Amino acid sequence: MNRQRLHPLVPLRQLAALDLPRLSVRPLLARLRHWRTLARQRRQLAALDLHALKDIGLSRADVEREISRPFWDDRA
Repeated sequence: MNRQRLHPLVPLRQLAALDLPRLSVRPLLARLRHWRTLARQRRQLAALDLHALKDIGLSRADVEREISRPFWDDRA
């Protein structure tokens, strides 16, 4: 059985020929910033007292439900 071993590193000219989309770090960084903002907002919400929650029309149950969500969950 004749197995041809392929080199693990592909030459750049072969990668260029694949016409892959250019990868950017910006969308990833934007998503990470968004998740960090969500986590911070949920911590701040959890710190509000009952009077402040009443002022914004939320109950403690609403807050508990919101802060129990994972940081990446940004559904409305």
